[in-house]
Amino acid sequence: MTISPDFSAASTAVTAVLAAYLLLGEPWAGRRMYESLARRRDTEPRALVHYFGLVLTLWWAFAALAVAVLLLSPGTDAADFGLTAPDRPVYVVTGILLAAAIATASGRNFHDLAQRGRNVPGLASIEAMLPRTAEERRFAIAVAVTDGVGAELVYRGLLIAFGVGALGLDLHAAAALSVLVYAVAGFYQGYRGVLAFALLGTVFTGLYLATGSLLLPVAVHVFLSVRDLTLPAPEKPRVAHEAAV
Repeated sequence: MTISPDFSAASTAVTAVLAAYLLLGEPWAGRRMYESLARRRDTEPRALVHYFGLVLTLWWAFAALAVAVLLLSPGTDAADFGLTAPDRPVYVVTGILLAAAIATASGRNFHDLAQRGRNVPGLASIEAMLPRTAEERRFAIAVAVTDGVGAELVYRGLLIAFGVGALGLDLHAAAALSVLVYAVAGFYQGYRGVLAFALLGTVFTGLYLATGSLLLPVAVHVFLSVRDLTLPAPEKPRVAHEAAV
């Protein structure tokens, strides 16, 4: 994979501000937002809907900034941001089908474990975000899809292009920097969340570099997010919620 983005002064400024926020501001803002949700989850019936609404707004704002950067850079085309057909379509389609099968199978297993009150890996760190009503579930799916698309466009497409085109980094060095920025976004889940995001970011980045397109990492990201955000909430919080209502 090779890219040759040419950032204008305006697009460099916009991306630098966004990257600084993602690295220095987002980890703390995300943690405060999640802690606030966790405190209000069992006493305010629409707390999760409001939280998801804010998350959707933020992701669409970030995605809009990424598109604005592309439009502000005449020397950069969509392919430099991964918005192109993959180099090996057959492999990508196979990868998407395989990821869908794995996400479905593991999702069923996690769902069964949660229903029986057994431990589900990583469940405790996102417990406050798990839906308890049909409306919350619809919002959860919308957030999962938006997160998959938005995160890949911003963290992989935009930041890697910025590292190469504006910072003059080697492609792989720019990719490593984007993984670092993505990893700290998991701080709202604690330090284990940072490690989990670092691992996932490495996987998504590897898929992007291997295929030259965001299609496969977006698909895998969406499958995993939908799987995780549609798990049933633990029974104890659900009872507390119904009592509050």
